[in-house]
Amino acid sequence: MKITAPYGYDEIEPLQKTHRVLLPAGTTPAFCRKLNAIAVSLAEFVVAARDYPIAFVTVDEGRSFAPVAVLGLEPGSNLFVDEAGEWDRTAYFPAFVRRYPFCISKLYVDGEPSSERVVCVARAYVDPAGIELFDREGRGTPAWQAAERLLTEYEADLDRTALFCAALARLRVLEPFTVELHGEKRPPLKLAGMHRVSEAKLKDLKPASHKVLVAKGFMGHVYAHLHSLETFRRLSEREAAQRAARAARQRGSSGMR
Repeated sequence: MKITAPYGYDEIEPLQKTHRVLLPAGTTPAFCRKLNAIAVSLAEFVVAARDYPIAFVTVDEGRSFAPVAVLGLEPGSNLFVDEAGEWDRTAYFPAFVRRYPFCISKLYVDGEPSSERVVCVARAYVDPAGIELFDREGRGTPAWQAAERLLTEYEADLDRTALFCAALARLRVLEPFTVELHGEKRPPLKLAGMHRVSEAKLKDLKPASHKVLVAKGFMGHVYAHLHSLETFRRLSEREAAQRAARAARQRGSSGMR
């Protein structure tokens, strides 16, 4: 039996009622500092689209897709995590991060995926100094009830997200695209490896296919995705502002010597 861990979790183990777990309030996991994109689920599209471009990526040459929020313009760059390692809370805080150190993992038996899923916790966060998540009768504490609600809702939405992406792939409305950004003090930057919904292909859908997207409640998410692509420009502006702030600090520190 094998338990698969989400990106950034390192080693995980099934959550036990006897576990004490470290839940440091307001701490952003260290793996977020090097992310330039993070998975988002369907329910997050509208609110995430205000701050991040939402694009689709594939790891199997277009047979399946998954949506991500773009966080940075270069590999290993997250423009929403500050020098102290904390996420900018003026921007939307993705559920992928909020659920940490918990997750719901699929089980693989003899290499084959099982329908069974298990609640897991990052092993590094299991510690005698942590808090109890269950009382002596095995009932969940308020801290666990909140975490469990987030996990359950997020996992259900991931299933709906998979259906959404499968529908887009089946209708062949996704297309690869490249973003080219220009800055005053750096060479033009090209971002590739992403897919978006083609408005032309969407317009050319047969009425029955279009009706399916509407009936399943997917059209609003399609347009949230399309509108979000305008925020690539804001990412570029954020990067420029951070670069200028670093340069100013360097000049200040040099002047104090």
